[in-house]
Amino acid sequence: MNTLGNLTYVYVVTHPTGPLGDALTSLHGIGQASLRFLPPSAETADNSGPPSPIAFVASDVPEQDFNETALKHHFEDLDWLEHVARAHHDVVQAVAARAPVLPLRLATVYQDDPRARLALSAQQDLFTLRLDQLCAHTEYGVKIYLTADAGQPPPTDPAPPGSPGKAYLRARRAQRQSREAVYQQAEQAAETIEAIAARLATQRVRHAPQRGELTGPQENVLNDAYLVPDDRAGQFQADIADAARAFPGLRIEVTGPWAPYSFAMPAASTPEPPP
Repeated sequence: MNTLGNLTYVYVVTHPTGPLGDALTSLHGIGQASLRFLPPSAETADNSGPPSPIAFVASDVPEQDFNETALKHHFEDLDWLEHVARAHHDVVQAVAARAPVLPLRLATVYQDDPRARLALSAQQDLFTLRLDQLCAHTEYGVKIYLTADAGQPPPTDPAPPGSPGKAYLRARRAQRQSREAVYQQAEQAAETIEAIAARLATQRVRHAPQRGELTGPQENVLNDAYLVPDDRAGQFQADIADAARAFPGLRIEVTGPWAPYSFAMPAASTPEPPP
């Protein structure tokens, strides 16, 4: 039960098993807060049957930092946001290592435990179905980058004296042709990855390519997430690593295993955090 001056922060939906409950006693949430299970509201539960098959994993957070006004300010503070995001992710990953999870959006908060439990009750059937679908599956990311020197034409002999304009045009044409060849290679690599995923993954989500500091001097041209059955994960990673060797002008990166952030629920079906 949250205490005075605190809000209820929820991290994931999961199955509240005894072993997981024991593990929560040694884990901590944002601000080193203790974690707890929150089952659906008692007002909607069938008390004659077994305990609910799902629950939130929750902790207390200070209302002064997580109320609507404070969050609008904090979301512009990159240091604060990174700290909270890391703590949130650590809880999600720790629970996912022990049980199926539906990760919830960063800063999903409720006024108190009863309101959180009512929100879970409203989505109980949908969450239970989705957890069953994600059981024994894990998310992996696949990214394609153009290397920093991709698309640069090979060195050429110095231009003949008196023809700097023609030399410049030849160099620009060679650079454009080389760049086009690398993009064609990236398209072929994407098709190869899709063929591998068609055999080994069950779902795909296409994210926007990353930009700026996240990629450095390399250009990210593909940023996909795949839901892979656990018994195929090793083959999935090995097949993509083998395929990457055929595309020397690219860097193909597999990330994970991750909790299924990309496959938890459509945005409209998850509890909405404050704006």
